[in-house]
Amino acid sequence: MYFSFNSSKMFFFFMLIFSTLIAISSNSWLGCWIGLEINLLSFIPLISNSNNLTSTEASLKYFLTQAIASINFLFSILMIMMKNFEMNFFPSIMINASMLMKMGSAPFHFWFPNVVEGLSWFNNFILMTWQKITPMIILSYYMNTNLIFIIIILNVIVGALGGLNQTSLRKLMAFSSINNLGWMISSLMISENLWFFFLITYSFMISILCFLFNLMNMFFISQLFINNINPLIKMNLLINFLSLGGLPPFIGFFPKWIIINFLINNNLFLLVFIMIMMSLIILFFYIRITYSSIMFNYFKMKWFNLNMKNNKFLIINIFSFFSITSMIFKTFFFM
Repeated sequence: MYFSFNSSKMFFFFMLIFSTLIAISSNSWLGCWIGLEINLLSFIPLISNSNNLTSTEASLKYFLTQAIASINFLFSILMIMMKNFEMNFFPSIMINASMLMKMGSAPFHFWFPNVVEGLSWFNNFILMTWQKITPMIILSYYMNTNLIFIIIILNVIVGALGGLNQTSLRKLMAFSSINNLGWMISSLMISENLWFFFLITYSFMISILCFLFNLMNMFFISQLFINNINPLIKMNLLINFLSLGGLPPFIGFFPKWIIINFLINNNLFLLVFIMIMMSLIILFFYIRITYSSIMFNYFKMKWFNLNMKNNKFLIINIFSFFSITSMIFKTFFFM
């Protein structure tokens, strides 16, 4: 099951949504902080499971890192309120650092892959998409541009190199998320509308992959090599991995195309070069997984045959078709 719909879980799930709305619609720093705290306290019960020790450990790690980031954020708010600082350099660095820690950005990313490893696919989907909205919007209020350039470069490099050596699909998706976070922060520097478009596209791609892995109960790369998996499922995985890597003509390339265009217009050639090179590394380990699962003949178990219910498989096929065709339509639209 993706989500057990009991009343307490539903309550915390709605609180998670409302806390984000509280934080992003608040007109004071303290209101943002309260929204972040409610968000943290509603997400912890969703991810902790008394029957599963790894999820309990992940929820504890998540709580500790978020609490440290919240303390830093509160401290920087108090510094701003006291108005003892003639230059706003130090408070802006503090606020940026605490928000980057909250969203699992490099160089504060060390908790992120460990937490992701202990969660279910549905909780991972929330952590990689919804939980990034509030820190991103607060970051856009008080952005230190010089720091953010360094952070973008760190994110794309750590995301690309960290995923090379992974055998766990969840950790691989975590490093992929760190890499995409670099692109997301650069889109936030350009405009909030572009950031929102990137977030929607990224959420769409991640949701398909999490849905697929959840249906097949897959957590490691070696599980993809079993030869009895339906070839159409493998093809869907290939399409969505390439889309997430940002390869044309898939939908994942379109927001990256716009970001590259804006960065080149602002003469940020070195930044664009690093981001594109790291995207190639990301594509390398995506293609390595899908190529291995499609081309190699591993052992074939007679008793094991993996198929999906027709209605669920139809949804995934439609999403994958949309992932290919939407980019082509958009290209014609913008010509």
